[in-house]
Amino acid sequence: MRRTNRRARPAAGAVVAALVLAGCAGEGPAEDRVEAGPPPVTADIDCAGSGRVQGSGSTAQQNAMRHWIDQYQRACPGVRIAYNPVGSGAGVAQFLRGATAFGGTDSALGEQDVKISRTFCAGGRAIDLPMAGGPVALGYHLPGVDGLVLDAPTLAAIFDSRITVWDHPDIRRLNPGVRLPELAITAVHRSDDSGTTQNLNAYLSGAAGDDWPYEAKKAWQAKGGHSAAGSDGVASAVAATQGAIGYVELSFAATRKIDTVRIDTGAAEPVAPSAETASRGIAQAKVVGRGNDMKLEFDHGTSAAGAYPIVLVTYEVVCDTGNDPANLPALKSFLAYTAGEEGQKLLPTIHYAPLPESVALRVRKIVAALS
Repeated sequence: MRRTNRRARPAAGAVVAALVLAGCAGEGPAEDRVEAGPPPVTADIDCAGSGRVQGSGSTAQQNAMRHWIDQYQRACPGVRIAYNPVGSGAGVAQFLRGATAFGGTDSALGEQDVKISRTFCAGGRAIDLPMAGGPVALGYHLPGVDGLVLDAPTLAAIFDSRITVWDHPDIRRLNPGVRLPELAITAVHRSDDSGTTQNLNAYLSGAAGDDWPYEAKKAWQAKGGHSAAGSDGVASAVAATQGAIGYVELSFAATRKIDTVRIDTGAAEPVAPSAETASRGIAQAKVVGRGNDMKLEFDHGTSAAGAYPIVLVTYEVVCDTGNDPANLPALKSFLAYTAGEEGQKLLPTIHYAPLPESVALRVRKIVAALS
């Protein structure tokens, strides 16, 4: 690999735009998807000389991946990176078929996934590498209502169709002095298997207890509601529907200027989703994976001041050994950048939370050892 510190080349920027937007085909107008990001920066990156790396998966990380790819290819024009945001379930499935070099997912691999991976990760297995954090925001569309507060039991009742109007007594109790409309609630959930869904299920199961009788799975299980594909689809449905509420990664809500719920966790003040409050929540996570697997376990019931409780980490799933030797240097170079200081410091500018430094350091060591 060679270290480079160069300004963006227009041709490289055009190539990455084509690759990423091609991966997003069928998800709606590009202007609805692309978030205005920070201006190009000088990136100090250990570049591979050549290679092509295809990834797919989590829509929650697609805005981070778009900026990462842009910055990487501005510095390393000899490498081509593409990412298709098809959802966590589909991304893991494509990786386990050997169709991609890495899969992006908002939830760690299951035991069966690891077992399948041993058939093509020659001499090894698939591992989870945390790469970006962030809050799962509850976006809502209620004109005239700012700073809406909800808690876990109330959210559970809304998404399970037991609270169906916005002026319900339980919502009024959490929002004293707020004039809530006599309007039906349209609760929007993901139609595709989603790590974001799994993380919301995990939060509600942990914080709402018996009020949420569903398992922390990628597939939606609760009663009623409306469905949409991908984080883009949920954000679009909420933005277009008065009375709607849905769950998305924060950058999607910020891009569309969708109001977000503050969560009553039992702390002195309700907590709004942000990169800072999500970082406080993620910092309480434990590494529970074995060996080089970096699966994290969150404390969804936290009442720590300023800690947002509905958080996720997006993982890049790779083989610890048995990777395609022709493109392995490019894969390692790109992941070393995203987990490194350059890649992580970009995240708060686009509404993501960087990894705790202790986690990021370990991820970098594992990436360096991939074979």
